Amino acid sequence: MDMMKDDDGRQRTGTVWTATVHAITAVVGSGVLALPWSVAQMGWIFGPIALIAFAVITYYTALLLSDCYRSPDPVTGQRNYTYMGVVKSCLEKKYVVICGIIQYIMLWGTIVGYAITAATSMMAVKRSNCLHYKGHDASCGTSGTSYMLIYGGIEIILSQFPNLEKITLLSVMAAAMSFMYSFIALFLCLVKFASHHKFRGTLIGVNPGVNGISETTKVWHSFQALGNIAFAYTFAMLLVEIQDTIKSPPPENETMKKASLYGLGVTTIFYVSLGCVGYMAFGNNVPGNVLTGFYEPFWLVDIANLAVLIHLIGAFQVYAQPMFTFFEKWLASKYPSAVFFHKVYAIWLPFTKAYFRFTICKLVFRTLFCIITIAVAMILPFFNAILGLLGSIAFWPLTVYFPVTMYISQAKIKRGSNKWLALQSLSMIALVVSLVSAVGSVADIAERLKHAKLFSVTF
Repeated sequence: MDMMKDDDGRQRTGTVWTATVHAITAVVGSGVLALPWSVAQMGWIFGPIALIAFAVITYYTALLLSDCYRSPDPVTGQRNYTYMGVVKSCLEKKYVVICGIIQYIMLWGTIVGYAITAATSMMAVKRSNCLHYKGHDASCGTSGTSYMLIYGGIEIILSQFPNLEKITLLSVMAAAMSFMYSFIALFLCLVKFASHHKFRGTLIGVNPGVNGISETTKVWHSFQALGNIAFAYTFAMLLVEIQDTIKSPPPENETMKKASLYGLGVTTIFYVSLGCVGYMAFGNNVPGNVLTGFYEPFWLVDIANLAVLIHLIGAFQVYAQPMFTFFEKWLASKYPSAVFFHKVYAIWLPFTKAYFRFTICKLVFRTLFCIITIAVAMILPFFNAILGLLGSIAFWPLTVYFPVTMYISQAKIKRGSNKWLALQSLSMIALVVSLVSAVGSVADIAERLKHAKLFSVTF
C-alpha cells in the first residue's frame, strides 16, 4: 500500500523518535568533550549555572522556531522547508541574506570542528596504546594528518547520499555512539574521582596565581568557555530541516516540540553530569578534551574515542546534507539547461538491486567540499578555540535573534508589550554573551597561530 502524501505532494516518514534521534545527533557532538574544561574556567558557581541556562534558552527558542515551520499559521500555513525559508517567509528579504551567510558559515565551521575532533580521537587511540605498552613516561607523540585524510575520504563517499532522510540509519548509529562515549567519559571521570576521594575545583575556577596563567588569559578562557557551552547546545540551524522530515498528523510543530524536549532533555542531563563530574575529578587541570586525560584502562579509552569517531562520521553528514541540497538546487536553477547540473547518471551497485544515481555537479561539488573542509581543519587544529568561536557565531543570531524575531512577527506580538519586552531582553542578553565569547576565542586562536605549523596536526 502506498504511503499517503502530504499537502505538498511529498511523502514524509519522520516521527517524534526519528526527529529526536536527528536532534541528539546534531546537538551531542565534539562540544560535550570540552564541557569539563569550560566549567573549570568559570568554577563551581557559574559553570553549572551556565550549563543549565544555555539549555533552557535553547529549548525555549526551539519552541518558538517550531511554530514558524508553517506560516502564517503554525498548523495549517504554508510549509517552509529550510531555516532560510522561514526567515524569508516571516521577515524582510535582507534578513534572508544575513541569515544564510551566518547559517552556512556555522554549519561548515561545525564540520571543520568535527574533522579536528575526529583526528584527535584517532590520535588518542594510538597514544593510549603506546603509553600502555611502553609505560606512561614514554614519548608517544603522534601526528593526526594521515588520520584526518582518512576521515575526509570516508566523508567523500558518504556525501553522495542524496539527502538527510536517506541517512537516518547513519544518524541512529551516530546517536548511539554519542551515548556510548558520553557514558564512558562520565564513568572514567567517576572512577578518577573515586581514586583520590577529593572534591576538586574552586568556586571561581582556574586561578591565575596558582594554575600558571595570566589574569588576561583567565578572562579570555572564561569568555571562550561560554562559547563552548553555547556550541554544545546549538542545533537551531538544523531544526527546520529536521522538522521537514516529520509526517503529519499530528501537526509537525507538536511533534518537533516533543523531539526538542526529549533531545535537549537527554543531552542536558549528560552535559551537566559530565561537566561537573569531570571538573570534580580533574579540578582546574582538566584537559580541553576530557577523553585525552585518560590512558587506562586503555581498551575502554580506545572504545570511547572510536565511538567519538563513528559519531562524527554521521554528524558530518547531518550538517553537510542541508548545505549540499541548498547549493545544488541554487546552481541547478541558475543553469536550467546545463548537462553538468541536470543529467542524471546511474551505476549499478554490485550484489544489490540498487543503483547509484548522481549528476556530475553532485559528484564534483560534494567531493571538493570535503577536500576544502579537511584542508581548513588541518590549518586550524585548535579544539577548544574553534568550538568557542563557532558557538559565539551561532548562539545569538541563529539560536536566539532570528527565532525570537520571527515568532514576534508571526504571532503579531504588540511592540512594547510585556512579552515583547521579555523576548527582546532575552535577545540582548544573548548578544552580549556571543560578543564576549567571540572575543575570548579569537584571542586564543591568535595566540595559538603564533606557534602553529600549517597542515600539521600533532598531539
